[in-house]
Amino acid sequence: MKFSELGLSQDILDAITTHGYVEATPIQEKTIPLTLSGRDVIGQAQTGTGKTAAFGLPILEHIDLENKNIQALIVSPTRELAIQTADELKKLGHDKHVDVQVVFGGADIRRQIQNLKSHPQILVGTPGRLLDHINRKTVKIEHVKTLVLDEADEMLNMGFLEDIESIIKNTPADRQTLLFSATMPPAIKRIGVKFMTNPEHVQIEAKELTTDLVDQYFVRMRENEKFDTMTRIFDVQAPKLAIVFGRTKRRVEELARGLEARGYHAAGLHGDLTQQMRSRVLAQFKSHEINILVATDVAARGLDVKDVSHVYNFDIPQDPESYVHRIGRTGRAGAEGVSVTFVSPNEMDYLRAVEDLTKKRMTALEPASLQDARVGKIKNATGEVNKIVNAVNVNEIQSEVDKLTSQYSSEQLAAALLSSVADLEKQNTPVEITRERPLPRRRGGSGGSSRNGGGRGGDRRRGGNGGGGYRGNRERRSNGGDSRNNGGQRREAREGGASNGERRFSDYKRRDGRSTERHSNNGGAPRQRREFTVREKD
Repeated sequence: MKFSELGLSQDILDAITTHGYVEATPIQEKTIPLTLSGRDVIGQAQTGTGKTAAFGLPILEHIDLENKNIQALIVSPTRELAIQTADELKKLGHDKHVDVQVVFGGADIRRQIQNLKSHPQILVGTPGRLLDHINRKTVKIEHVKTLVLDEADEMLNMGFLEDIESIIKNTPADRQTLLFSATMPPAIKRIGVKFMTNPEHVQIEAKELTTDLVDQYFVRMRENEKFDTMTRIFDVQAPKLAIVFGRTKRRVEELARGLEARGYHAAGLHGDLTQQMRSRVLAQFKSHEINILVATDVAARGLDVKDVSHVYNFDIPQDPESYVHRIGRTGRAGAEGVSVTFVSPNEMDYLRAVEDLTKKRMTALEPASLQDARVGKIKNATGEVNKIVNAVNVNEIQSEVDKLTSQYSSEQLAAALLSSVADLEKQNTPVEITRERPLPRRRGGSGGSSRNGGGRGGDRRRGGNGGGGYRGNRERRSNGGDSRNNGGQRREAREGGASNGERRFSDYKRRDGRSTERHSNNGGAPRQRREFTVREKD
């Protein structure tokens, strides 16, 4: 459906055209008319389906430029999503001269207070920092006309339920409320009943969420083989721009360090980084200065980077919906994408649950051998060699060139250059990845069956807060400085395709029989499990 058919004014339609939107996505098509009419809406859809424009365009349509009060408030779970939402609203509202501001933890609150003096009509923020401003009287939301709760299930998983309720109680009773969530756990439904007026439920089915442009593979191996397997697949597939997902912050840090040690341009993104560091990492990724981003689910929530060609799930997510979020980072705007999920035998039921949700079978992918990886790495170095050859001035070093060409054949010299550029000696750099607690067994949904002899079923247990989280694999952490006024810590969910045929590289075999997590041909002692204490900071 064209945006011109949704009841938007010409000013807004001009902004839509300027920013390259052509046709409305399913969530936009179903939500925009309802929102324009003033209805409360519960939208069930994944990140990457166009939710920001779905609620943003009607909000911009109704903004009164003569009114200097905050007219729309958007609450987001993470600073990245808050910043991204604010940026998109600024672009869409630029021609109308709408003032949009954003507030989040981990940044200088004094600068935010100064920015708020511009009297924005739209405010985007994370729950803790919004409450901080409300209590300081630097944000007044008693005139809000539209309240948006974005990624509501994620905010509940992160322990923001009390903050959300406190924020809602500071808004007018006759406001319009829009709630967007990937899943509908009981706590989300309770918010709808308690704080919304006859909300219209808009649901985008799973078949609309999983694009056929993403080829989905899985690799089955032991836990201590994952890192070597992943890096060798990197060398064969040569991803242009890739995101690697890890379950915990520690996992992300270790994977990023390990990839750098083996010569890849990689960096990690998780909730404990300062805003300055997070912005720097994202800027490097978007500019292709680094081509592998290692991230937790929470840090990558709402992340929208063009040209992501591959998504690698080093850890399979505990809930299937997160898988859809992850692979939604690739296969965008008509481009093809690839996802590869690494699973141990006892995690096969989680893979089965993902397939049940996406209604698509993943293709088994055989691991690449060391020789496959070496050949792939050398092939990938050919482009860099071409740049070097075209840039060198032979006349300046003619005498040394003559000595080498008289001593070695052209084939030997070319092979040496390729090997040097490919940095082959780093392929076997020892890397240690700490073993994480295994996922709990699933029971019920898959009936205990699994492909290739996968493990038995296990129980998917709901967290006690009713927020749709899972008990067991959770950790206490901060939202990067987005803290409660009483200084207490938040609880967050632990960050922690194709045909049915098989695509084969060649058999991959361990060179040692150790059960260690040290990834090198030299073996090594198991690494001791480390625990980190994270303090919240404002």
